[in-house]
Amino acid sequence: MQALIEQKLNAALALDHLAIANESHLHSGPASDSHFKLVLVSDAFAGKGRVARHQMIYAILADELAKEGGIHALVMHLHTPAEWAQLGQVVPASARCRGAH
Repeated sequence: MQALIEQKLNAALALDHLAIANESHLHSGPASDSHFKLVLVSDAFAGKGRVARHQMIYAILADELAKEGGIHALVMHLHTPAEWAQLGQVVPASARCRGAH
């Protein structure tokens, strides 16, 4: 699943930075390829608010989000190159899921 996500994002967007973390092990229940954190940096996000940026990614990954056994949870950090530089290229740590083991 992780490789498919990476392939689809690279095909759809001109990315300056792409990081995908499989965080399935942080969530309760059996670990599977269903919980991911994305860090994407692209000029494609310029002039777009947070919701519009997320909608872009939801559209790209629509099939994986809709199918049984596909993506269950998706944490997204979506930035322009200037925003990413302002953040010092640091991604916040993910919270553990309630009930995680």
